[in-house]
Amino acid sequence: MSAPTRDRRGARRRTGQAAGLSALLLLACIAPVAGDIGSCGQPVEELDARKFFSFKAQWDCARCAECGLGTRACDAACSFTTAPEFPSGCYPLVHDGEVCLHRLMEASCDEYRGYVADEGASTPTECNFCPLDEAP
Repeated sequence: MSAPTRDRRGARRRTGQAAGLSALLLLACIAPVAGDIGSCGQPVEELDARKFFSFKAQWDCARCAECGLGTRACDAACSFTTAPEFPSGCYPLVHDGEVCLHRLMEASCDEYRGYVADEGASTPTECNFCPLDEAP
């Protein structure tokens, strides 16, 4: 075997090892710290209902127009004036609201149709951060 061939194989092996080590370091550095699970390192901050529902209404209205949806929920979103309060005992965090809005932004028109349906509307699980207790 010639020296250049051996050098190339050695260089490829070192490159592969460096890439593996880099990936391992990246995973170790971005792993959540104990006590930070689920918040992505953000400080604990309660979600402001007025800001959240205002932005959600704007997004819902835009998606209803984009997807050609004309439901009562779309009309309510497009004529949004006041934000509801979160249910008593429910204290979602800013991160919860961000995850919900991200899910809505990723939804297809078919999925959105289900979210704003006049009957049997669904809620993405990411947006169900204040589930109602079931009656016995």
